[in-house]
This record gives sequence, C-alpha cells and structure tokens, in this order.
Amino acid sequence: MKSIFTGRNLFLFAYLIFALLPIYWMINMSLKTNNEILSSFTLWPQELTFDNYYKIFTDPSWYSGYINSIIYVVINTVITLTVALPAAYAFSRYRFIGDKHVFFWLLTNRMTPPAVFLLPYFQLYTTLGLMDTHLAVALAHLVFNIPLAVWILEGFMSGVPREIDETAYVDGYSFPKFFLTIFLPLIKSGVGVAAFFCFMFSWVELLLARTLTSVNAKPIAATMTRTVSASGMDWATLAAAGVLTIVPGAIVIWFVRNYIAKGFAMGRV
Repeated sequence: MKSIFTGRNLFLFAYLIFALLPIYWMINMSLKTNNEILSSFTLWPQELTFDNYYKIFTDPSWYSGYINSIIYVVINTVITLTVALPAAYAFSRYRFIGDKHVFFWLLTNRMTPPAVFLLPYFQLYTTLGLMDTHLAVALAHLVFNIPLAVWILEGFMSGVPREIDETAYVDGYSFPKFFLTIFLPLIKSGVGVAAFFCFMFSWVELLLARTLTSVNAKPIAATMTRTVSASGMDWATLAAAGVLTIVPGAIVIWFVRNYIAKGFAMGRV
C-alpha cells in the first residue's frame, strides 16, 4: 500500500492547516468572553459562551448591518447581470469599430482602486440625495462588477457555436425568446460564476460602502470597524461578527463550486 505521507501530501496538509487556522481562531474567540481573550492563551474556550452571537442577533446596530449588506449586494448583482449579459453577447457575437478598445477600457475600470471614484461618487450622491441609501452602494459597485461580469460572460458565450443563434432565427425565434429559452441555459455556468464574483466583491468591499452610508444603510463591514468603546475593543463580539460574515460567502461558494471549476477550466476565472 502506497504511503500517504509523501512530501506533496505533507505540504498540502500543512497548507490546509495554515489556511484554516485563522478561521478556527476566530471561531474560538467568538465563543469566549473578552476577559478570557485578554487574560490567557487557550486553544479552546475555557468558559463556553454564546452571548456574543446573542448580542448580534438581538442588537439592531449589529443585525441591521447584515440586512443592509444583503440588500445592496442583491441589488448590485441583479443590475450587474442585467447589464452585463447583453453587453457580453454583443462582444462575443459582433465585431465593430473599437470593440477591443472598449473591452480593454472596461477591464481598466475593474483594475482601478475604489478610492479613485470615492470623491466623485460622494459629490454626485450628495447632490442627488442618494447618500446613506442601499441604491447608492449598489450603483457604486457597478463600476467594478460590470466589467468583470462582461469579461467572464463573454468567455462563456464565445464557447457557444454561432450556428445555434442562426438556427433559432431560422426557426422563427425572436431574440428575447431565443436568448432566454435557448442561449441563457447554455451559459448558466458563466452566469453562476459572474454572480458569485459580483456578490463577493460587494460583500467584502469596505471603502465605498462605509463612505457612502452612515446610519440607515450602514453595512456590516462598517459596523465591524466601530467596535471600540470606553472599555476597549470588544474582541469577542467582533470575532462572532466575523464568523457570521463568512457564512453567506461560504453558502454561495457551495452552490456555485462546480461552475467556478468550469470557469477555471475555460480560463475566465
């Protein structure tokens, strides 16, 4: 029987431990009290407590942050896919003057640091009265998510033979009917991958979300940066909030894991 303790397996095992250690430590801290966290170094809670999670689920200043984040993330993802699908189809099926330059310009927007757009968005939303709204953050994230979604979807669409489009038109399909009933199911893997990356970027982005909101639409990422009080940093509650912040991303990854693998195989992820 071949030994599993080869150099490669040991390396992968060590890497797995190294990658999971921060998550374990955060869960470990979330089940402790602040006194235990600050007074001793323990690998597991000596006095197990769920008070930190109870505080998050009962304190409006905490759980409203999760609700706000989910609202603007969903709005952003829906708008992004609605805009990116026809745009990616145009890039994959048609050739027009400057198409490659426009495609490259879209990607440069994705590579631009969010801080570059911070002041223009702040002034624009202040004028339009959109400050501290879910729509403000959702629209701000479109600058980064639409180029990424177009790039991913264009790769998947280019893998679909053009003969399918021509056959559908010959059979009398209108473009909306063809796109929704025939073409879209063929690229559902790409839609899943694009939705995943749009969701994750909006979920973890902090700079724009914190600057464009204050009270009514404040996301959980901004709430977690304001845990300092007169008694010091509330490490236990902060750790519990971090654990709960990981959960939505883990759920999304679980549902689209096969689509992400296909995206890697096609070279678009």
